[in-house]
Amino acid sequence: MSKKHGSFVVVGLGNFGSTVATELARFENYVIGIDRDDARVGPIAEHLNQALILDARDDDALRDAGVSECSTGLVAMGTDLESSVLATMNLKLVGVETIWAKATSKTHHRILSRLGVDRVIHPEVEVGRQVAQMLHNPLVRDFVTVGNGYHVVNLTIPKELNERSLDDLNFGKFDLRCVGVMRGTEFLGQQGDEIVLHSDDRLLLLGRRPDLRNFTSSL
Repeated sequence: MSKKHGSFVVVGLGNFGSTVATELARFENYVIGIDRDDARVGPIAEHLNQALILDARDDDALRDAGVSECSTGLVAMGTDLESSVLATMNLKLVGVETIWAKATSKTHHRILSRLGVDRVIHPEVEVGRQVAQMLHNPLVRDFVTVGNGYHVVNLTIPKELNERSLDDLNFGKFDLRCVGVMRGTEFLGQQGDEIVLHSDDRLLLLGRRPDLRNFTSSL
């Protein structure tokens, strides 16, 4: 295997790491999964290209496993700070180009950042914010933060807007931009009054959180 985009190593196969590894494999990437616990490796072995019982604190073992040929690594261990740090250092040492790592505290985050991790993630915090947003506004099915205070939000069309056109919604009044409309798996674009909304459609809107909140409150 040559090093290329789409080759991943996931260190730590708990709930978070195993989910990421199997999803990456489902997207037809080359994935190596690593954990010291055979009880975690066994259940997902058939879904990955390689699933190895291995101690990522041993850089020679990582080299022997071919990890150095992976372009991207995820260190998904959170509770064992020492193992997380050593695994991160070893992935860099063997030549993995891009490294993401899970952190469980501010101290953990700072250490990983000092090690030069490309992105430090807090899965529980990020998912918690997403769930809170959806609980706060039942119309929100999902959202993505795109930076500088802007979000792309996936909104369910309420029954009150059935058979209305996009132009009727007056997005400019709320300083929002309509990215498009999803009808099932079909993307309809943003053709204004050419699109008549159905109650099961989903709106994709770009804007700042207060403006998005004002818009959904007006529906």
